Amino acid sequence: MRAITFREPGGPEVLEWTEVPDPEPGQGEVLVEVAASAVNRADLLQRQGHYPPPPGASDILGLECSGTIAALGEGVEGWQVGDEVCALLAGGGYAEKVVVPAVQLLPVPAEFGLVTAAALPEVACTVWSNVVMIARLTEGEVLLVHGGAGGIGTHAIQVGKALGATVAVTAGSPERLERCRQLGADITINYREQDFVEVLKKETGGADVILDNMGASYLDRNIDALASNGRLAIIGMQGGTKTEFNLGRLMGKRASVSGTTLRARPVAEKGEIVAEVRANLWPLVEDGSIQPVVGQILPMAEAGNAHRALDEGGVFGKVLLAAKG
Repeated sequence: MRAITFREPGGPEVLEWTEVPDPEPGQGEVLVEVAASAVNRADLLQRQGHYPPPPGASDILGLECSGTIAALGEGVEGWQVGDEVCALLAGGGYAEKVVVPAVQLLPVPAEFGLVTAAALPEVACTVWSNVVMIARLTEGEVLLVHGGAGGIGTHAIQVGKALGATVAVTAGSPERLERCRQLGADITINYREQDFVEVLKKETGGADVILDNMGASYLDRNIDALASNGRLAIIGMQGGTKTEFNLGRLMGKRASVSGTTLRARPVAEKGEIVAEVRANLWPLVEDGSIQPVVGQILPMAEAGNAHRALDEGGVFGKVLLAAKG
């Protein structure tokens, strides 16, 4: 089979569409013939040498995919060869075939095509596990989403609205903020021109839940932006890993901070998240209430161009890589 590989860390130009050995499904796994994968910021970090795959995972890029089951490993139940699926991966998605633990599979919603479904697994599992399972967002609360125009952000807006929350977002241009409003965002904040803490306090008094992709550079202001009993869920470190903040303000608000990654979790934990997503979020996807937002689709052989597009920040939603075409 063919896959995207790189011989040494570097820029997008190091990515190559080359022949590699076919994977074989083991106990509890399935082999998926890949229709499409999606580009995530973790892929860019791995390409640069900053985010190695967890032990035992494929060193091929790609944390999600869609496709058709081509073979079943021993002990797999509930799935058949020929089923159209999308999957959460620890790696291996930038390829024509990938092996996936069966517990990390989701059915392709009838509402969407097979390629488009590749935009769903990583964002769905990340948003649901952090915003709902950890931060416990409920109806009537305020959700602040940083990076509202990205793959995670566009999904989180829709989840927040489906749960009955007031959704605020940050993004870097009026055009991107307008598209966030079209997805349902109630409050839009241009982070280049406005202080999100001031805007949020004026409009709502503070956020009950904040979904943050920035990390260190936003930590102090995020705590300022929280309401009493607020919950800050950190899922990214685009703004660095180390900072100082006033612990007294956190305690005074009776607030909490969580930090999670999805990729390195054990298969059993990922399976629990996928099961929660299938039971509670997937009905909203299947009826069209929550939709994948795809900004660009490129052939998988052009993965370097896809990485450039994501790095440049001009894409609204997800960037997909089609395995054929």
